[in-house]
Amino acid sequence: MQKDEKRAKNSENRKAHCQKRMKDPENRAKDSDNRMKDSENQTKYSMLKAFLKDEILLGNIKPGEKIPSENTLAERFSLSRQTVRKAISVLVNEGFLYTRQGKGTFCRDRSVGRRESRNIGVVTTYISEYIFPRVIQGIDKVLSENGYSIILKNTGNSIEKEAVCLDDLLGKDIGGLIIEPTKSAVFSDNLKYYRALEKHGIPYVFIHGSYQMLEDKPRVLLDDEAGEYLATEHLIKLGHKNIVGIFKVDDIQGINRHKGYARALADNGIVYDPEKVVWFHTEDRDAKPGAAIRDMIARGVRVDAVAAYNDEAAVKVILQLKEMGLRVPEDISVVGFDDSYLAMNGPVKLTTVTHPKEKLGEAAAELLLGLMSGNVPSDGADAVKVIRPELIVRDSCMPR
Repeated sequence: MQKDEKRAKNSENRKAHCQKRMKDPENRAKDSDNRMKDSENQTKYSMLKAFLKDEILLGNIKPGEKIPSENTLAERFSLSRQTVRKAISVLVNEGFLYTRQGKGTFCRDRSVGRRESRNIGVVTTYISEYIFPRVIQGIDKVLSENGYSIILKNTGNSIEKEAVCLDDLLGKDIGGLIIEPTKSAVFSDNLKYYRALEKHGIPYVFIHGSYQMLEDKPRVLLDDEAGEYLATEHLIKLGHKNIVGIFKVDDIQGINRHKGYARALADNGIVYDPEKVVWFHTEDRDAKPGAAIRDMIARGVRVDAVAAYNDEAAVKVILQLKEMGLRVPEDISVVGFDDSYLAMNGPVKLTTVTHPKEKLGEAAAELLLGLMSGNVPSDGADAVKVIRPELIVRDSCMPR
């Protein structure tokens, strides 16, 4: 009973205390001010930490170089010494800085550990979706056979998330990096991270594409233009003339596949019609391919075949056509790209273009190991591998 009475009394006291503070405008204002001050200090600390880290990663503060004193940083950024000390302490714990008593704080040489690192960063747009598990399997096979482990990250094809991934990996003990660029046909603000990799002597290999400003870097690619040429030419040989092309506009694979489509039309005397070309972005990849075909047919545009950017887009088109009462291939032929699991497990066994998933991953890992060992120069012909795809004919196309 005594314990129950004590608990009840404590509860009443807490309730009374809270009610008093709620009734007292001055106390409420103080609480609000304190919360705002804490939030502001946290923001300022984060900004200083990010600034110093960027300066180190970009090589503006070099290994062994002394950083400005706490007083200097506090004055320059209008911060308290406590906030400056917190930012420096975190960077010391993360291995970017070290302190010498009575001497100051210095930039740590992180390249020493990297020369012996057995960790490799791997960044793809997706991990568990579509063709990516098999690409990653190919990378891991070669690296694990050579005693390396992978640190795996994905960007979700978001430029902002790519920046987070690269920033994080630059702070880790990695000996090299394999990366699929995010929205490779779009200008990227993340070029500074790639320059930082170079300044820190970390070799990297692009897969599937590269940014225009970095197109001379080591890379392993599929010949996307040649693959789409094969797909479109196959439709033409079957007698199709009204061929719709569906392509992704924000990555270089989509741009190159469109080139193959356009070239196949031109080589076979078919006039290129912009009205029969659909462009979609990462953000509308689920809805746009099917909706565009539906709207096109509703407008009276004649369509007897579709050359889709990939198997995923092809399946969405087939499902949309089925909903409209149109049959594949009896009414409209459809060809995909990538020979993914969707090609054999969709509504129709899909005619498609091969993607050498494991082979591409293996080639990327082998190239990176060659760069790391010095056996492959980063600017030589051996630093670029292009794999030519093939056409696989199944059940989604028929002659007209």
